[in-house]
Amino acid sequence: MNSKELYAKAKTLMPGGVNSPLRACRYVNAEPVFIENAKGAYLYDVDGRKYIDYVFSWGPQILGHQDPAVSEAAHKAIDQGSSYGAPCFGEVALAEAINKLVPSMDMMRMVSSGTEATMSALRLARGYTGRNKFVKFIGNYHGHADAFLAAAGSAAAVVPGTPGVPEEVTKHTLLAQYNDLDAVKALFEESGDEIACIIVEPAAGNMGLVKPKNGFLQGLRDVCTQYGAVLIFDEVITGFRLARGGAQECYGITPDLTTLGKIIGGGFPVGCFGGKREIMEHMAPVGGVFQAGTLSGNPVAMAAGLATLNRLAECDYAALEARTTAFTEELASIVEGKGKPVHLVQIGSAFTMYFSDKPVTNMIESGQCDSEAYATYWQQMLAQGVYLAPAGFECAFTSFAHTDEDFEKTLEAARKVEF
Repeated sequence: MNSKELYAKAKTLMPGGVNSPLRACRYVNAEPVFIENAKGAYLYDVDGRKYIDYVFSWGPQILGHQDPAVSEAAHKAIDQGSSYGAPCFGEVALAEAINKLVPSMDMMRMVSSGTEATMSALRLARGYTGRNKFVKFIGNYHGHADAFLAAAGSAAAVVPGTPGVPEEVTKHTLLAQYNDLDAVKALFEESGDEIACIIVEPAAGNMGLVKPKNGFLQGLRDVCTQYGAVLIFDEVITGFRLARGGAQECYGITPDLTTLGKIIGGGFPVGCFGGKREIMEHMAPVGGVFQAGTLSGNPVAMAAGLATLNRLAECDYAALEARTTAFTEELASIVEGKGKPVHLVQIGSAFTMYFSDKPVTNMIESGQCDSEAYATYWQQMLAQGVYLAPAGFECAFTSFAHTDEDFEKTLEAARKVEF
């Protein structure tokens, strides 16, 4: 079956024909292509077409698809059993590797997704402080747990009122615009003794890539310290992507808790939350905060994750950032040369090219970008074999698998786009 036939069949079996909303490609006025396999920097669809990938499973495949060391580790683990529901060597080895690269994570717990990680971190922060309220930022996406679906980013941004989530669930969710430190301080001045934590994407990645303003993250750190609240960095996207130590290494800010995502499993379903020992020891069975999962510490994901981190220890992040900078600046220049204003944001190997003539610092400004221009751009780039995120409010990613030839082919495709 080709992509069109598969999509038609899928729509009879799954809502919208997909298992995650963005995959339906409605924001770019298109239908999805169905992927058959992936290798290195490339995707191959069921129709026999090849694409240079800039999505990489929404970020985690920084080594490229089917990295030999990661694949070998995963295959070896599968040969020893796909799931135990019991402790294994791999979870200890991976936790130790994460601790060395992210020193703020004294202790941690493995889970099966980023949503599980953020949901559990919030529960832990509430249990640790004995408080219910928490601060999140409009446009920051922390997974689809009920408490977070108030002004969330990513695909949730276009679902009004978060249907299915009672107001009672989100009444403790306090909202502020990203990069607005004064708004955060005002929330704490009003309810500081009731606020358990601030959760933040240290570099926002779900309203496009938005950098924190100078002093913003330090301000959050200071406010949490002042009021005895927990600072949670959601590094599901930024962890091991912006740097080996994540955004907290880039910006020199130490959170109390950190959440990580599928990059620590080499792309396999996995997540992790961890931080200060005194906080983590409130988790059961040592403390009273409950969390559990049959697939937590899955041996295949642990083996692939350890192989990934070992490979990343050998990789030149600075070189990849320099190559990404040169590539994205040329890409933005090409589009601007066609009369479309562009605001480029890039950190490390992540970037967003906003179709806007002004900087984007929060969700409001992200939503004001030209979505129709992005849809036109996306459609024509896909037709020329370049696979980008099917929405302008998502990040794009380069990888250690991309070659200079891949970048040049992408630039050549951009030169042929007509608006």
